[in-house]
Amino acid sequence: MGKMTGSGEGWLSDGLDVPGADFEFWTPGVDYIAGWREARESADRLNRALLGVGFELSVVRAVASTNEDGQGVVRLAGWPGAVDRLAALLEARTDGDSGAA
Repeated sequence: MGKMTGSGEGWLSDGLDVPGADFEFWTPGVDYIAGWREARESADRLNRALLGVGFELSVVRAVASTNEDGQGVVRLAGWPGAVDRLAALLEARTDGDSGAA
């Protein structure tokens, strides 16, 4: 699986604030890295798909994180207009197959 690249070194913060993506404390003994790595692989896959259908990662992207238990979490961060476009794309996809993904 290839690494994702963005518009530059700070591509994860290209104009989008992702509140709640980081926790203010770490629990000793919890393996946050393993959960984050799993989430990163999924986020990278989704980001490649977003790029493949014409989205710019500076307006909508998947962001890897973990929850307080160290489980991987993928959050979708984006400008409302881009998220609306993504929702329309997904809705058009589900219209043809009874909602199955």
